[in-house]
Amino acid sequence: MGRADQTAAWSALMALPRDLSLRQLFLQDAARVDRWTISAPGVRADLSKNLIDEAVAQTLMALARERGVEAQRDAMLRGDAINQTEGRAVLHTALRAPEGSTTPFNAAVHEALEAMLAFAEEVRARPIRDVVHMGIGGSDLGPAMAVQALAAEVKPGLRLHFVSNVDGHDLAAVLPLLAPENTLFIVASKTFTTQETLANARAARAWFLAAGGRDVAAHFAATSSNAVAAADFGISRVFGFWDWVGGRYSLWSVIGLPLAIAIGGAAFRRFLAGAHAMDRHFAEAPLEHNLPVQLGLLDVWYRNGLGFSSRSVAPYHQGLRRLPAYLQQLEMESNGKSVDQAGRSLPFATSPVVWGEAGTNGQHAYFQMLHQGTDVIPVEFLLVREPKYAVQPEGELADLLADQHRKLLANGLAQAQALMEGKTTEQALGEVAPTANAQLSLDVLARHRTFSGNRPSTLLLLDRLDAFSLGALIALYEHRVFVSGAIWGINSFDQWGVELGKALCSQLLPRWESASVEGLDPSTAAGLQWAWGR
Repeated sequence: MGRADQTAAWSALMALPRDLSLRQLFLQDAARVDRWTISAPGVRADLSKNLIDEAVAQTLMALARERGVEAQRDAMLRGDAINQTEGRAVLHTALRAPEGSTTPFNAAVHEALEAMLAFAEEVRARPIRDVVHMGIGGSDLGPAMAVQALAAEVKPGLRLHFVSNVDGHDLAAVLPLLAPENTLFIVASKTFTTQETLANARAARAWFLAAGGRDVAAHFAATSSNAVAAADFGISRVFGFWDWVGGRYSLWSVIGLPLAIAIGGAAFRRFLAGAHAMDRHFAEAPLEHNLPVQLGLLDVWYRNGLGFSSRSVAPYHQGLRRLPAYLQQLEMESNGKSVDQAGRSLPFATSPVVWGEAGTNGQHAYFQMLHQGTDVIPVEFLLVREPKYAVQPEGELADLLADQHRKLLANGLAQAQALMEGKTTEQALGEVAPTANAQLSLDVLARHRTFSGNRPSTLLLLDRLDAFSLGALIALYEHRVFVSGAIWGINSFDQWGVELGKALCSQLLPRWESASVEGLDPSTAAGLQWAWGR
C-alpha cells in the first residue's frame, strides 16, 4: 500500500542534478553505448541517448528495491489478487505459458486455446474471404495492431476488417466490400453488452440477412463470457475467457481469434512463445539487466524527476503504424490514475501522454516540435533490420525496395542523432540555407536554424518483425507499464475513468424519446437540442 514518495530513494532521486548533458556523458564514457544497451528476447534496447548517468541509475535501482518491485512482480505472476479495487488476479502472463507449466489455470487456458485455434483453422479451410471483427478498446486495438504488424504472414486472399466505432460510417465503409457467403463476423465483447460493439453487431446481422445470408450461426462467432446473450443473438460458436483477463491485456486470449485466423495456429503459438520468453526475462533477469524494469524506471525519472509530460513513439515500420494507438490504451488507461492503492490523492504525476506516428511520416508532421519546440519530449524509435513482404520482390523491384529500407533505417538513426546533437548558432552561421530569405540578417536566420539538442531518445531494435518478436515486444511494454505503476503505488489494472461517461450516455439516450432536457446543465441541454435539430 506504499508509494514512491514515501521512500528515502525518492527523496534522493528528487535531489539529483537535472542538468545532464548527453554530449558530456558520451565524452566522459567511451563505453556508454555498451553500458546502456540491454538485450531481451526479440528486442535490443540502446538507452545511451537518455538523460541518465550512474547516479540516476543507482538511485532508481534503490527506488525499485525500496518499493519492492520484485515482490510485486512475483505476486502478479503467482496469481495474487493485485487488482484490489475489483478483487481480481492479473494473469495475462498465464495465457502464454506453455502447456504443462505450473502457472495458474494452465489446463483451462490450453483447453480454451486449443478450441480457439481449431476454429481458426476451420475458418481458414472454408471459402471465407473476409473476416470482420467487431470490438472496441482492448477487444479491438490489440488484434487490429497485431494483424497489421504481421501482414506478411496473413493467409493470401484473406482480408481482415476491424470495426470499432459506434459511428455507423465505420461499418458502412466495410459492408460494400463483402459477400455474405464468404464473410465471417466476430463479435468481441466480454459481457456481450458493450454498447458500441452490440450496435455494430446488430447492424451487421441486419445487413447479412438483407443481403441474402441464410445462416447466422455459420457466419457469426463471439469471443465473450456471456454465452447466453450470444445465443440469443443467434451465435452458437462462443469462446469465453476469465475475469482475470483485463481488456487491454486480452490479445493473448480468445480475443486474439482474428489474429489466429489471419496467421494460423502455428504462428499464433510463436506469438505466445515470444511473449512468454519476455515474461521469463522479466521474472528472472537481475534488475540491472532487466529491460522492462529499466524502461519503467526511466519513465518514472522522466515523469517525476525531469517533468516530461509526454512520450512519442515512432515505429519505423509501416506494419507497426497502429502501435502508438495500442500503447495509448495500455499505458494511459493503466497508469492514468490520481490516487494510490489506499485511495489517497497523489502529490506527483503519473502516466505521460503517449502518442506518435510511423516514420518517416512523422518526420514531416510533428518532428519540428520535437527538435525545436519548447517542450522536451522523449522519443522512442523502433527499427526493424530485415524487411519482410507478403510477396517477396524480385529483380529491379527488390533492389529498389532494399534501397528504400536502407533509407528508412538511416532516417530513424539520423533523427535520434539530431535530437541528441542539435546544432549551435555558430554552426548555423557557417552553413548556406538555399531557401532562406536573402533579406534576413544572417544572425537572425542562424537563430531560427539553431537546435538545442540534448533531447533524449531510446532505440528499440528488432532483427525482424515476426510473430515471436511482436509477442515479445508487446509483453515488454506490458511489464514496463507494470513497473512504473508499482513504483508509484497505484492500481494499474482497473479503469474506473471510462465508466462515468458511459453511464451518463445511457441516461441521455432516452431523452431522444422524451425530448426533455430537464435537470441537465445548460451546455449539455443545448447540445441535445442541436442534435435534435432544434
